[in-house]
Amino acid sequence: MFFSVNFKRKASLLLLIGFFVVIGTFGYLSIIEEKTPTVIPITADERKVPIYSVDTEEKKISISFDAAWGAERTPDILDILDKYDIKTTFFVTGFWLENYPDVAEEISERGHEVENHSLTHPHMTNLDEQQIREEVERVHHQLYDITGEEPILFRPPFGDYDDLLVETLEDMDYYPIQWSIDSLDWQAPDANYIESIVLDEVEPGEIVLFHNNGTYTPEAVDNILKELIKEQGYEVVPISELIYKDNYYVEPTNGLQVPEN
Repeated sequence: MFFSVNFKRKASLLLLIGFFVVIGTFGYLSIIEEKTPTVIPITADERKVPIYSVDTEEKKISISFDAAWGAERTPDILDILDKYDIKTTFFVTGFWLENYPDVAEEISERGHEVENHSLTHPHMTNLDEQQIREEVERVHHQLYDITGEEPILFRPPFGDYDDLLVETLEDMDYYPIQWSIDSLDWQAPDANYIESIVLDEVEPGEIVLFHNNGTYTPEAVDNILKELIKEQGYEVVPISELIYKDNYYVEPTNGLQVPEN
């Protein structure tokens, strides 16, 4: 008799404990569900990307120069560009403009685009919208004061971007610009190395990245332009003339700007 009663009590106790465990588990899961944000996968189609290159059947490309440190070799580059009678695009930072306003003015006077490369050369993805706008707007005013032209192109330092940057730039009527060929002139061991990188990869619609003060940049640019223009029949134009200004979309997987039919 004692065994029967004790067994029944133990069974009841176990059932009661089990009931509370089940209730507690569902309650805990409901708390997790409330506190854990819903993760919505972002597909490639939803990404915002800058323009890396342009879809065109014309045999033309753009070459560009980033200017953040130094300017000693810039006059040589300008002379070489004059030699081939071409116009290009320079992306300059605010602190570079403060140090070399006369060089920026000469670049503009020789017919080249002088465009926006940020005020302080930060990683733009570390900034909020207000900070992005300040980086862009201050250089915008500097450039207008020096060249008399309104810049419309922005190249993010380090090629660092996210949706917020691209959306903010578009709201400011800027075209965000990357590059499709990196010449690596800032670290290249010699001019031949730079030339091989560019000439091996060049195709219509490409945007090539150089720097205004690379050690071997003038020599490499001279040889590259000779090959592209005189031997291969390419036309070299400023980036603003290469890209489409409206009725286009940018492929989210590779940054190719494509005209809408």
